[in-house]
Amino acid sequence: MGAPVKSPSTIADLPDKVLLRVFSFLSHREMMKYSVVCKKWRMVAQDSRLWGFVSLRPEISGLFIPNQDMLLKLIATRFTTNLRYLELPCDLITREVLQELANKCPNLTHLLLDFSHGAQLADFTELNAFPTKIKYLCLCLSEVIFLDNFMKKIYNFINGTEMLHLYGTYEQGEEEEGEVYEVLNIRTLKQATPNLRVINMYGVSFVDDSHIEAFSSNCIQLAVLCVNYCSKVQGGSLKILIQRCKFLRCLMLQQTNLTNDNVMAVEWDKALNLRELDITATDLSKDCLIDLLTRIPQLTWLSAGQLDGMNDVVLSKWAESGKVASLKALDVDASDNLTEDMLIKFTERFGDQLEGLCCSGMGHVTDTFWNTVLPKLVNAKILVMGTAENITTKIHVDHMIDSLAKFCSKLERLEFRWDNDTLRFSDKNQKAIDLLRTRCLSLKSLVLCDGKLYEIMKGNFERADRRSVIRTTVNSRVTIHYLLQNFDELLFG
Repeated sequence: MGAPVKSPSTIADLPDKVLLRVFSFLSHREMMKYSVVCKKWRMVAQDSRLWGFVSLRPEISGLFIPNQDMLLKLIATRFTTNLRYLELPCDLITREVLQELANKCPNLTHLLLDFSHGAQLADFTELNAFPTKIKYLCLCLSEVIFLDNFMKKIYNFINGTEMLHLYGTYEQGEEEEGEVYEVLNIRTLKQATPNLRVINMYGVSFVDDSHIEAFSSNCIQLAVLCVNYCSKVQGGSLKILIQRCKFLRCLMLQQTNLTNDNVMAVEWDKALNLRELDITATDLSKDCLIDLLTRIPQLTWLSAGQLDGMNDVVLSKWAESGKVASLKALDVDASDNLTEDMLIKFTERFGDQLEGLCCSGMGHVTDTFWNTVLPKLVNAKILVMGTAENITTKIHVDHMIDSLAKFCSKLERLEFRWDNDTLRFSDKNQKAIDLLRTRCLSLKSLVLCDGKLYEIMKGNFERADRRSVIRTTVNSRVTIHYLLQNFDELLFG
């Protein structure tokens, strides 16, 4: 008689601890779907340890909760003490929900309240409790919902907040002409949040220099200020900001309406802790850029793309000033007034200290430039090259890929922005891709346009079980922002 044949093991035979680990990789949408398979899976899906980070915004892949009663039940049975992070849509931001969170979820530290898609605000007249350990507070604003009455009810509970995000209506479309309403009283808000380290106001139409000055007068620990796409900011309060906020290390001013006079009036030489600066698309002049860059003592990260004033003279003066010694990341996207020769000279001199370099959006910067400078970029973690614009020059990627593998072993993120018709490669390309995959082991993302080269690279990396590395420019974009010290704290959600 032979030994009895064992029945094959299935997922049902996994211990609860292992099954819990498997479920931890699922979204809450998927978790709810699979919880109806059997009683065991339902029990695992209800484990509160899987409900520490929760989004209830279905439009961005969050879980859909149809009514307040269902959410109150979830708070009591699944969220409880394990909940750390929560995103709420406008229709679920009610007095009952907030008070239940305060009572049942004592460890909630990150809260996002999305008012952007709401029609009206709930009644908070009787609100007498709110989570008290909030360190990260994000408010997605609406053009029609005024939050002052709501905020007055929670000011006493949020004085320990360290990260404040205000997400405006910039990405919802072009603003209509007419009066812009201040739907949130920022001057009152700043009095209630004296411990802020990070302030991120993105695309908030009513934010101007007076609001920056208000925060600077109360938030002495401020380390990061971001006012990207706040079109009313002209830089009039930057001087007093630098004087008051001695710990400020990151200043993001992308696509604001800075004036040259306001920027040149700032005592940049006294900004001893300022390390990161974004002045992309601010229309600053050549003289202003020279004055700015040659006075900041220890800049490590600079995004200065889409500037007509950024030219060879600016880079040359900056290099001569000695203020480039600490630079680790540079973005000069779409700086058409920079010549390839100047970029080569600059990169050959400082390339070995750079961890991030973006020289995209310039048709005259071709594979010749990159083949010349890649041997210098031995510490590069992020590289962005190419342009989506039609150019007559054909880009031969074989040699570039080979050089990337040979010299840039620390590479983590790479993007080719040339279109499929511009890229050229040979039958030996597969060997170069093999070298890139085996030598750049830290590579997390390689983005390029959809086409034959994309399919070749995708197949190569998938055969090595690195399926998430190769991505298309349709849904991915590489920037040097990953190198910001406070990058994680600047993310919305």
